[in-house]
Amino acid sequence: MRAARALLGIDQRKLAELAGISVPTIQRMEASADVVRGNVDSLMRLLAALDRAGIELIGEGAASENGGRGVRLRTGAGPSGNEKPEPSGRTHGARRRP
Repeated sequence: MRAARALLGIDQRKLAELAGISVPTIQRMEASADVVRGNVDSLMRLLAALDRAGIELIGEGAASENGGRGVRLRTGAGPSGNEKPEPSGRTHGARRRP
């Protein structure tokens, strides 16, 4: 989830707003080791929000360059759904962490 937020350049509060769930729920989900834990409704809301924002989840064994799990930003997607990624893979306005 942190990787998805980083791709979108949003914080936990914004993700919670987009998904219609609380910030503590996002925090609990992000604190889960390996498998994200949460009730089904919250997980479905989160997945729908990430999908609307252009995040593609890559499952174990799914087609990806290195064969691992992860997330990627769909081409032409961004927080508002209309931002295009920069060549660096960041969306316009996204901040890079040190």
